[in-house]
Amino acid sequence: MDKKKTALAGRALLLLCVLAAILFFHFRTEPLSGRKEITVVVVHGNLEEKTFVYETESEFLGEVLAEHDLAQGTEGPYGVFITTVDGETADETKQQWWCITKEGEMLNTSADQTPVQNQEQYELTLKEGY
Repeated sequence: MDKKKTALAGRALLLLCVLAAILFFHFRTEPLSGRKEITVVVVHGNLEEKTFVYETESEFLGEVLAEHDLAQGTEGPYGVFITTVDGETADETKQQWWCITKEGEMLNTSADQTPVQNQEQYELTLKEGY
């Protein structure tokens, strides 16, 4: 009886994995080719905000930031880790880091893995504390 339960559980897990993959590929945002306009709002450590509007043909946010020399970072296992934005470098001794959001919602991707769409707004905010 235990072998039947194990086999049934294995099949159910496989089915859930296949379903999750189908949902991921169906609902993920694809990069938009062609000309688009995006807004990038930078919130510095002193809470000063600067707004940058870019027209670009780039497909990913990281490309736009590099193209306009707005942000620099280091390559890591999950993409580029942003260390400096608009001339302000995060201070690791203060546990500072640059948070990327899109229209106020935190992103789960690095800038170079974030596809851009026309008329979207992205925010780069200097945060303190991990």
